[in-house]
Amino acid sequence: MIFKTAKIVAFRTWGLLLTIIGMMLMVLGTAGIVFWGQAGKIVAAIGLVIGLIAMMGSLGIYFWAGMLSTSVKTIECPECHKPTKMLGKTDRCMFCRTIMTTDINLADITDDELEEMQKRQETQAGPSSAVHHH
Repeated sequence: MIFKTAKIVAFRTWGLLLTIIGMMLMVLGTAGIVFWGQAGKIVAAIGLVIGLIAMMGSLGIYFWAGMLSTSVKTIECPECHKPTKMLGKTDRCMFCRTIMTTDINLADITDDELEEMQKRQETQAGPSSAVHHH
């Protein structure tokens, strides 16, 4: 896991990142008109189209995370005792980032072992199914 946070939080972070990138592309593309005049209109059009695609991707990620959030189970974190949402067999608390699991065989897993297990699952599943593994 790149962010060492709950999976839903990581999805929302990627959605926010795409929103910011899309907005920056749109602003920089439009600034091309100011710097290059008539020739800058082509830069502006490219920036606006790519920025719009990034914003639509962000919308898709936020929608997907919202749909996941409504259908996952909410459990109480054993450390901070706050209700948190859990995706898959292993996830982290959304508040204190404690590793939680529903699989009894993974109950004593460490941080490094969890990352190694997730890397192995992604390589075994292949690149096409690594995108939607939970």
